[in-house]
Amino acid sequence: MANTQGPQGHHDPAGSTQMFRAFVDEAPKAGQPAATGGGPRIGLIIGIVAVVAVVAAVAWLALK
Repeated sequence: MANTQGPQGHHDPAGSTQMFRAFVDEAPKAGQPAATGGGPRIGLIIGIVAVVAVVAAVAWLALK
């Protein structure tokens, strides 16, 4: 079982304070920029452009 007693002696029944502290300790340092992948964002943009093209083609054929 995890130690849920904080340094001040306050009981944290869920242990969320310890999980938050672990998360903060793992965060990238201020001098190190986080790695950002452009792959999913580019795929989303291409998908939106494709949907707009298909809708435009269907509208053009319907109005022809």
